[in-house]
Amino acid sequence: MTASITLGVLNAVEGDRAVTQRRIAADLGIAVGLVNAYLKRCVNKGLIKVQQVPKRRYAYYLTPKGFAEKSRLTASYLLNSFDFFRQARASCEQKLGEAAANGWKSLILVGRSDMAEIALVCALHHPLRLVAVVDEGAAGQESFAYLPLVPRIGAVTEPFDGVLITDIADAQKAYDVAVAELGADRVLVPHLLAQAIARPRQSDDEV
Repeated sequence: MTASITLGVLNAVEGDRAVTQRRIAADLGIAVGLVNAYLKRCVNKGLIKVQQVPKRRYAYYLTPKGFAEKSRLTASYLLNSFDFFRQARASCEQKLGEAAANGWKSLILVGRSDMAEIALVCALHHPLRLVAVVDEGAAGQESFAYLPLVPRIGAVTEPFDGVLITDIADAQKAYDVAVAELGADRVLVPHLLAQAIARPRQSDDEV
């Protein structure tokens, strides 16, 4: 399957379970028949679950495997996008501005990546101090630019107000770990990475 269309279908289903094939086709600019084919392939691969609802309509759900595949495809797309640096900078600027507006004074970055490098530059334009970069692959007395590089959030020695997710390869895992340790209100996700993360929703408990 073409990765970009698959990603578009997975994003559409994750965003609206009641989305129609016609709506997906219009949003992606492809034929309805092609959307139908991709949905069937996603169902066969265990990425999407389908359930019939009243009035001869269908509801689509991403499976855990579907969420993982969406994150993988999103990371691949971001890394190969010509617009990555422009979008990444705008995303980081927005979230750092939000942190400053909330009265936060210090942050850590979760994820050693190009996004983290961009966040370091953007932070110079805000009244914020970055104190560390967290990456599970860190070992020994490493550093990332001018910041300490540590393997887990608990290893950060300086106090901080919140975190900014900068892990491109596995944004979902970085987000889940950060929320589990700190709570969702202390975790910021750049818009560019938000599409790779499935946040809990109240309706999930009703499925």
